[in-house]
Amino acid sequence: MIEIKDLHKSYRMGSNSLHVLKGINFSVKEGELVSIMGSSGSGKSTLLNILGMLDEADEGSYVLDGVPIKNLNEKIAARYRNKFLGFIFQSFNLINYKTALDNVAMPLYYQGLKRKERVEKAEYYLEKVGLAPWSHHLPNELSGGQKQRVAVARALASDPKVLLADEPTGALDSVTSHEVMDLIQGINDEGKTILIVTHEQDIAQMTKRIVNLKDGVIIDDSPVEQVRAKQYV
Repeated sequence: MIEIKDLHKSYRMGSNSLHVLKGINFSVKEGELVSIMGSSGSGKSTLLNILGMLDEADEGSYVLDGVPIKNLNEKIAARYRNKFLGFIFQSFNLINYKTALDNVAMPLYYQGLKRKERVEKAEYYLEKVGLAPWSHHLPNELSGGQKQRVAVARALASDPKVLLADEPTGALDSVTSHEVMDLIQGINDEGKTILIVTHEQDIAQMTKRIVNLKDGVIIDDSPVEQVRAKQYV
């Protein structure tokens, strides 16, 4: 599903260059649930941005579902993101003046679906994440956990190949974090490929594989015995 080979990325810092990723080799098979860990400055956010087609590597290759991701203009990158990827963010990134239903339906507009189809799909995924009764509520009428469930429904609605979750529990208390991880584990159990960037060890243990980055290189990449979130819910 994901194949990354010898990935390098540097940023100009005035007259200097900061080498952030230093030859990353990394692959993810379809249906995996992988966490990416590392301290601030380790390169995990840069790696996620490249995986999400929000940035591009200087060297190396990135292949997603058999498609080389290289030299994309913004229009093609946006189309590929919409086709291949679903995003879940720490800060939810919901539109405050739109209902939960409209937030979930919005990405489908860019796929060219008609209004009726968008609404039906959005209702289905809100039901899937247990939020059907809140479909016409605005984000400020929802709890943090409910907002993240809306974000998960929105990410799923376009039926992406891969879900990329950037600190999805970072703004939540431990009980709500476990509820969200229970939902994510359930989605993975259905076969969806999911990558989670997290700094929380207990969240990483709820995935099936942990990749540790330090100073722009992978220092460990190991399968783990998955802890089921449901036992905490």
